[in-house]
Amino acid sequence: MTIEFKHVSYLWDEAQAATMAGDEVALLIYRSNLLGADLRLTNYGGGNTSCKAMAPDPLTGVPTEVMWVKGSGGDLGTLKRSGLAALYTDRLRSLQQIYKGISMEDEMVELFNHCIYDLHSKAPSIDTPLHGFLPFKHIDHLHPDAAIAIAAAKDGRKITEELFGGSIGWVDWQRPGFDLGLQLQQCLADNPGIRGIMLGSHGLFTWGDTAYESYINTLEVVERCAEYLQQHTGRSKPVFGGQKMKAMPREERLAKAALLAPVLRGYCSSHTRMIGHFTDDEKVLEFINSNDLDRLAPLGTSCPDHFLRTKISPLVLKDTTDLAPQFEAYRAMYTEYYNTCKHANSPAMRDPNPVVILIPGMGMFTFAKDKQTARVASEFYINAINVMRGAEAISSYTALPRQEAFNIEYWLLEEAKLQRMPRPRALSGRIALVTGSAGGIGKAIARKFAAEGAVVVISDNDAGRLDTAKAAFAKEFGRDVSAGEVLDVTDPATIEKTFNLAALAFGGIDIIVNCAGLSISKPIEEHTAQDWDLLYDVLVKGQFLVTQAAVDVMRKQGFGGDVLNIVSKNALVSGPNNAGYGSAKAAQLHLSRLNAAELGKDNIRVNVVNPDAVISDSHIWSGAWAEGRAKAYGITVEELPAYYAKRTLLNQVILPEDIANACYAFVGGLLDKSTGNVLNVDGGVAMAFVR
Repeated sequence: MTIEFKHVSYLWDEAQAATMAGDEVALLIYRSNLLGADLRLTNYGGGNTSCKAMAPDPLTGVPTEVMWVKGSGGDLGTLKRSGLAALYTDRLRSLQQIYKGISMEDEMVELFNHCIYDLHSKAPSIDTPLHGFLPFKHIDHLHPDAAIAIAAAKDGRKITEELFGGSIGWVDWQRPGFDLGLQLQQCLADNPGIRGIMLGSHGLFTWGDTAYESYINTLEVVERCAEYLQQHTGRSKPVFGGQKMKAMPREERLAKAALLAPVLRGYCSSHTRMIGHFTDDEKVLEFINSNDLDRLAPLGTSCPDHFLRTKISPLVLKDTTDLAPQFEAYRAMYTEYYNTCKHANSPAMRDPNPVVILIPGMGMFTFAKDKQTARVASEFYINAINVMRGAEAISSYTALPRQEAFNIEYWLLEEAKLQRMPRPRALSGRIALVTGSAGGIGKAIARKFAAEGAVVVISDNDAGRLDTAKAAFAKEFGRDVSAGEVLDVTDPATIEKTFNLAALAFGGIDIIVNCAGLSISKPIEEHTAQDWDLLYDVLVKGQFLVTQAAVDVMRKQGFGGDVLNIVSKNALVSGPNNAGYGSAKAAQLHLSRLNAAELGKDNIRVNVVNPDAVISDSHIWSGAWAEGRAKAYGITVEELPAYYAKRTLLNQVILPEDIANACYAFVGGLLDKSTGNVLNVDGGVAMAFVR
């Protein structure tokens, strides 16, 4: 059976669900993943679902009702059994006997632990009683934009009653917790037979006696809300009061956004180093170019999930040439908000910089501790735009009162959750661009940096090899850790394109690794002028051009950076058949010293790693270079690895990962006061000792 919906996706597969018949928890996971797969139903990390079923008591073996509910944190779209909390339903409900009112609200969360059925399950979330105090076997609590638009409308309660004919209940805004669970329980008692409850400014509760009934009920309610909004949008008044201005042509706005991103990142990183995200989504442009922007943007969001990720309100930049006063005004506004709303036991004020920055005509930037958080903040603000759009179409939009918003943002339980977060890794908040990183040394460096918390821009002049590397990085690290672009270090146009990608994807650049290279080994009589020019263009000019572009970005950000140049033992050691390559490597080494001397005033460190004979996964060693070096030493290509190892003091084969570790040593935090240095990673070649 296929059911048609216009505004939500029906994804239920009867054959797949039939394989889980009788396993209510499996069906809960299945339903949750389907709901989480449609962002029109709920946003990333938002909402929660539950089921109640009989299970044997582990001590007595007597069947008892257990509730499985999405635990604290996590995401419905990727939810697994390990992400569920399992509680004795009767014990959870018995907590009502000791509840003494709102003043005891936070204390009740500790008592959830006395209700745990599965000792290995996820910690229960604050929404646990909202599911436990309702009698239904399967329950969905979601944050659909269409439903929140009605919930956040000035006449939301009246609209809900009229739209659903009394079949959907209403509970006014209240912070999630034990007491809100009691409010839902009372709403059902006062309105027996309802199919769901709208939470003012917050979201939607729906349910069913089976997983499928709950799923269909949820889809039907959200579909009806969305259809109602569509029927009214633009009918009595233009959307957002009509357009005040037009967006720049797309190519122009992307180019300007790329230039602006590092400057914004610098301002937003005055407290903590941030990663950025840019979007010029049509919904964003419609909002930021509208007549109602100035009225609606300062109101902030309504749904707590939106608010926690986007802050009290966005910064609207009317002028991109004089940024300092606008950021100062925002920080002053946030400080006043904190001081006005804080309680005696409130946590200390957090970073006063904006998360969301709206630029009319251009688009929206979001900045956060990592790329995923910045991207999700962007998605949540688009959710908020959808909510404002819908609420304004049917009534007028109402945001959370500032005190209520503060009580969510600085909730002691939210603070405790933040304190439990793992410590950031050494390169968290850092953006690295590695040239020649689709294989060999460059790929190993990019992988090391990503593993240590950085976001990385991988680049290569071989498009096919780059596509393979991009896929490998996405599989290993996820969608938010890397981006890739074809880069020819001798071509200023591709350099500009790659740096623009870094700016739009992440906000700027902190670390540049000049690793792109090639090698030619020939006797002097066979060396051509073309060979010479190619070596110097790629190795020396390429290093200069990429560094020059990086310095421009780093200066805009204002907090320094790192330039790492992968040179070679050959910069220091003379050998046969190596005039072009060896002299170009020497030029790279001295250019590094010159740059270190010049850029120290900008707190930009320039250091060198000198590898030798890194053969694994290397383009250089797969062709004529290996043949040339073997010929020079009178051995076969196959004998090269052992030959190079035996000539070192440590008798070691050098791997790409060894070079990556050396690079990490320079940028990982322990050598922040080091510049102009050379680190040999060659197994010990006495002739290459820096004297």
